[in-house]
Amino acid sequence: MSRIYRAWSLMGASWQVLKQDKGLLLFPLISGACCLLLLASFALPLYFSNHWLPPGGGSAAGAHMAYYGVLFLFYLCNYFIIIFFNAAIVACATIRMSGGNPTVGDGFRAAAARLPVIAGWAVISATVGMILRLIEDRSKWVGQLVAGLLGAAWTVVSFLVVPILVVENKGPFAALQESTGLVKKTWGEQVAGNFGFGLISFLLAIPGLAAVVLSLFSGNAAVIVACVVLCVVYLIVLALVQSALQSIFQAAVFLYARNGQVPEGFSAEVLGNAMLRR
Repeated sequence: MSRIYRAWSLMGASWQVLKQDKGLLLFPLISGACCLLLLASFALPLYFSNHWLPPGGGSAAGAHMAYYGVLFLFYLCNYFIIIFFNAAIVACATIRMSGGNPTVGDGFRAAAARLPVIAGWAVISATVGMILRLIEDRSKWVGQLVAGLLGAAWTVVSFLVVPILVVENKGPFAALQESTGLVKKTWGEQVAGNFGFGLISFLLAIPGLAAVVLSLFSGNAAVIVACVVLCVVYLIVLALVQSALQSIFQAAVFLYARNGQVPEGFSAEVLGNAMLRR
């Protein structure tokens, strides 16, 4: 319960920032649309060419190389899109929490000015993602367990990379090194990802899903369609808000970890407990 309360407090503080700059929701909206178009551009050709699944164990080495090569390219493009728009949100949030008055244009300009380092970080992220995928494909159960543990560790050390890229314009490897150092210095060896943003969002999604389930018992097609449409819209809005809040929180943690600055709307106690000790 304490984790849920902590997550709720963090989301509430991030929400106060978002309320002042509602235009930040434009970034995850465009990012999501671009990612869907990217997925379609890769998935449809693979599906219709019968290359949707990984090659079997008896397949030629060339088939494996081609499959994972295409998959890496997809990871690279997908990460680039996500990082670019996350960088735009972080830039605006940093300006707001430092006393400025950002615009959507400020976010785009800041992200565009960091294109080389964003591309570099996308390559690193895609490489790590591909390695984890290869581990998973090696052995479904053991591979998934190992990949999950490595993925959690990667989340810890890379948590502050995007704010460092945006604010300090450091290279990807230098940003990763600084991110690791800041997390260790401020919170010690801790587990990231326990903020519970995803859990809170799931709990908030339950009413929409419940409305759809209940509408099925009405037997009225119009009611069912209306509930499904409203639920889809609600879940999309919820996803956009969650994405923006997570980026705002990321910027707040960076400001706090780097120089002890407590951003407006947050408290030292809340940020100090943002990550859980082992």
